[in-house]
Amino acid sequence: MRRIGVLVAAVAVLTAGILAAVVRGPDAQALENGVARTPPMGWNSWNTFGCNINDALIRQMADAIVSSGMRDLGYKYVVVDDCWMNSTRDAQGNLQANASRFPNGMKALGDYLHSRGLLFGIYQAPLDKTCAQYFGSYPGATGSQGHEAQDARQFAAWGVDYLKYDWCSPSGSISEQVTTFAKMRDALAATGRPIVYSINPNSIHAKTGPQRNWGDVANMWRTTEDITNTWDSGQSNGYPMGIQNIVNVTVPLAGYAAPGRFNDPDMLEVGRGGMNDTEMRSHFALWAMMASPLIAGNDIRSQSAATATILKNQNLIAINQDSLGLQATQVSNDGTRRVLAKRLANGDVAVALFNQGGSATTVSTTAAAAGKSGGSFTLRDAWTNATSTTTGSISATVPAHGTVVYRVSGGGTSTPPAGSTLVSAASGRCLDVPNSSTANGTQPVIWDCNGGTNQRWTVDGQTIQALGKCLDAPVNATAGAKAQLWDCNGGTNQQWTLNADGTVRGTASGLCLDVDRNLTANGTVVLLWTCTAAANQRWTRG
Repeated sequence: MRRIGVLVAAVAVLTAGILAAVVRGPDAQALENGVARTPPMGWNSWNTFGCNINDALIRQMADAIVSSGMRDLGYKYVVVDDCWMNSTRDAQGNLQANASRFPNGMKALGDYLHSRGLLFGIYQAPLDKTCAQYFGSYPGATGSQGHEAQDARQFAAWGVDYLKYDWCSPSGSISEQVTTFAKMRDALAATGRPIVYSINPNSIHAKTGPQRNWGDVANMWRTTEDITNTWDSGQSNGYPMGIQNIVNVTVPLAGYAAPGRFNDPDMLEVGRGGMNDTEMRSHFALWAMMASPLIAGNDIRSQSAATATILKNQNLIAINQDSLGLQATQVSNDGTRRVLAKRLANGDVAVALFNQGGSATTVSTTAAAAGKSGGSFTLRDAWTNATSTTTGSISATVPAHGTVVYRVSGGGTSTPPAGSTLVSAASGRCLDVPNSSTANGTQPVIWDCNGGTNQRWTVDGQTIQALGKCLDAPVNATAGAKAQLWDCNGGTNQQWTLNADGTVRGTASGLCLDVDRNLTANGTVVLLWTCTAAANQRWTRG
């Protein structure tokens, strides 16, 4: 949920203990409620209208979605965000529509949307207040806390097809969030109505969205703080988030996505100004590649031809809506040139060549690196629809902040290497990214080998990568400095040599990857130390 007014000082009460509460272990089983087998598509009222919503506006937007042809391309969920409700519940504790804004009630609105071939989405919060109520810009305290089953039944009776459920509080550990979000998950299931469940655990809270696979709890979950209408906000994951900042957080979480469960990098800002056409095209293309929900947030009634061209790009929509439900994985990233690849159900692979730099540059990869085998391929440009052929090279001159997307067909499909484990000779435990955290500065540990993506390390040239981040030695590191994960930047402090004796030596520091004090317990940190080839510095690739 977008901040309303200035962020309050309550954020300051957050402690490191919130993140420390993440429970280790294998991912829980996926939520299988039969919906969102591909990323949901639709429109949400918040980005353009905030609290200024009413029945007539929503109906007009629904009509525009239909008349523009967007409904027939998949934009079906019309989500009424915060400020739709009365400030109090009725005498029986039921939620009520704001009578002045929605005089016909929410069921009548849902019926209208359904009559137009659309689906009905609504907003609510799991604690005592919605986001607008928390920030004092809308009266009342009508969150679902203590009313989960009652509210779920109410939503089902109104014909709701999609629930956006927004934490919007600095309180609560991640374990408490999981428990609380699960209450509404179970309440929705008990109604018997198929309802897409979309959660946001991050609003004015420690950023717990990227800290676990929430697919056991919800169909989609926000990975970052709220999006804002700009390319780069300078935030790693704080309020608000620019487009490329969100991409940096969400790309490494590709392993979480599957039919029925998707990372949600927030609603689209396409068509709202704030970015040039190249940046808006990148925004849409990257969301399509990341198997992100495509929830438009502009005023469809008055959108420009350029905006319609982006939102209605059928090549990118097809990539996004592919039945495999896979999120693109990172093929390479030197800090400026980033390549993503997304395997598709018919054997094709979508490849995105993304330029995060400030000037045009050539971005290149190969069909083999993207997961194709063979010697002859056809490339279809998702923007121009032009086709070309290649024996393996995939390359384009990409403008600043631009993204070229090719659909690669022909040849066969191979599974790109998922990386290998690095097993410590001293303990037999694996080099592990704690809790799959992708925050810059995360220090690896050793942990029981379990096959998780947070224990899979890919050697790409001289870099060693996990979860889309590079193994990094702090600049000017000396013995005892921590090894860490960091955004890949091509620096010599991110270059390593895997030696015949099993040591892993840093190019810039000359130091070796070392298990602290030769300890063997789960959670022992891995740091940098003078190379001795002792057992706690020897690693085997598995």
